[in-house]
Amino acid sequence: MADKKAVLKIDGKDIELDVRSGSIGPDVIDINPLYKHSGAFTYDPGFTSTASCESKITYIDGDEGVLLHRGYPIEQLAEKGDFLEVCYLLLYGELPTAAQKADFDNRVTRHTMVHEQMSKFFSGYRRDAHPMAVMVGTVGALSAFYHDSTDITDPHQRMVASLRMIAKMPTIAAMAYKYHIGQPFVYPKNDLGYAANFLHMCFAVPCEEYKVNPVLARAMDRIFILHADHEQNASTSTVRLAGSSGANPFACIAAGIACLWGPAHGGANEAALNMLMEIGTVDRIPEYIAKAKDKNDPFRLMGFGHRVYKNYDPRARIMQKTMYEVLEATGRHNDPLMQVALELEKIALSDPYFKDKKLYPNVDFYSGITLRALGFPTTMFTVLFALARTVGWIAQWAEMIEDPQQRIGRPRQLYTGAPKRDYVKLDDRG
Repeated sequence: MADKKAVLKIDGKDIELDVRSGSIGPDVIDINPLYKHSGAFTYDPGFTSTASCESKITYIDGDEGVLLHRGYPIEQLAEKGDFLEVCYLLLYGELPTAAQKADFDNRVTRHTMVHEQMSKFFSGYRRDAHPMAVMVGTVGALSAFYHDSTDITDPHQRMVASLRMIAKMPTIAAMAYKYHIGQPFVYPKNDLGYAANFLHMCFAVPCEEYKVNPVLARAMDRIFILHADHEQNASTSTVRLAGSSGANPFACIAAGIACLWGPAHGGANEAALNMLMEIGTVDRIPEYIAKAKDKNDPFRLMGFGHRVYKNYDPRARIMQKTMYEVLEATGRHNDPLMQVALELEKIALSDPYFKDKKLYPNVDFYSGITLRALGFPTTMFTVLFALARTVGWIAQWAEMIEDPQQRIGRPRQLYTGAPKRDYVKLDDRG
């Protein structure tokens, strides 16, 4: 509801705009009528001060380091719940009852297989194709196989498409991994949980039995939870923008994966791990701290700071704990990279330079070490991010479709090119 007003003065004219308040968080000024009454647009590169939609799914308070899904703190969900429970919460708005949870888990499990003809897609990729390239192409192709869930006007088809995306993404991601390393595909197993099934599809081979370590399965599940949704980030905004045109859900998710591929978004954990590997040992940290402070040096600390968080990323503490558990379970508790990470964190958190700039460790700082210890190469890091974020994308997409105020996205611009001019014949041009 708009119970306050803002007045914008432009060219001696007062433009009155509604101020809307959410359940929590900052107010927003409704600028919809601005152009009509003033002939002016707003200018906000990166949309960092613009609310592009109304949403009930995820809330972030970057200054306080708060992340809520449907009102529930991420810390509680990661410690007490599992990923499919969080999926249900994001999709339906409430935590499931025991009966609802069992039914939802069963429905997801029954959708984990992909059409057998899809395996032929993989033979069309080069053997050294990046797994994210495979993900973009294969997920986009799902719409060619599941015609019965592409009608976005049908609530039932939207629900089926949502379940299919959540269920099939681990299978497709595991197939991309297996193709990447030259091993045969492993089919999903219905007697395994979501995360355990994914690990089995990634690391099992036909020639011997593979038993999933429950500690690693729980860690994988928690990693999925930490990446499930993060409000209106670049890839989520991409999914919403693609969806606003009426595109089918599979195409929208493929668009989100393509956006996530960027090193400034989904590739940040790989960049953080590469930085730790470049530093190499604890004794070299002061050298790199000095480089990070040097304005003339291109080096910067990866895994520190966040576009939204100006406090400790709440996901980072959970990921740090998860990292310890994985390193212990895999016998890598003396991993030199972990020692570098912990010392780097200690120095950065106590150094006034980083404190003043609010450069706190984010979730990417620890996730790279954790995923490496789980056995994944860096080329798979962003794939795992896409797998986890699919539920957030789908929930945001579904919310947008059901919003009666939803319109096709059409940002405006500040034009700085040539003004109107007349065409000159070729022979007359100097």
